[in-house]
Amino acid sequence: MIRLESPLRFASEADAGALADLVNFAGEGLPLYIWQGLAKNGQDPWEIGRARQGEKAREGQIIVVDFGDGAVASLTGYPIGSEPTPIGDDFPALFRPLQELENKALESWYVNVLACYPEYRGQGLGSRLLELAEQIAREEALRRMSVIVADNNAGARRLYERFGYEEVATVPCVKEGWETETEHWVLLIKSLRAVDDR
Repeated sequence: MIRLESPLRFASEADAGALADLVNFAGEGLPLYIWQGLAKNGQDPWEIGRARQGEKAREGQIIVVDFGDGAVASLTGYPIGSEPTPIGDDFPALFRPLQELENKALESWYVNVLACYPEYRGQGLGSRLLELAEQIAREEALRRMSVIVADNNAGARRLYERFGYEEVATVPCVKEGWETETEHWVLLIKSLRAVDDR
């Protein structure tokens, strides 16, 4: 199990509000669009987002940066197994391109969310969390990292490429009713050398 030192810690349910903000920043509004589709009878879509993020926090899936006043940046990720996820006819169209790319990143540690409040950007928090992600991947005996970014998210792409991630595939973005300038999703992969190889 990874050991975290301040200002890094595992998220708790109390972080749910900040985590919903952060995942929506990372997803460029796609999470909110999804929550709006799930909202029933005047339910607040953000309430759905907070509940979902609170559940992930309870399961220990999220790491945050906290300088003492709550989460200001977060990392969520998971290992992708050795078998592709089947994409049947009933697979939601919005997520089909993303799953197609994930299926090209088998046996990698997937950076699902890496986000920071705008006022905390430029302080190296993203880099620090990416370093931690690689540490987790190595602990899980994975030899590569993966992430999917929007083609118009130049800032995120610069960060990952600076860390050695390289583009391996792109697919057109399915928008349905989501208002976005994203035209393609881009899969970036980084090979991890074993510590002994350095």
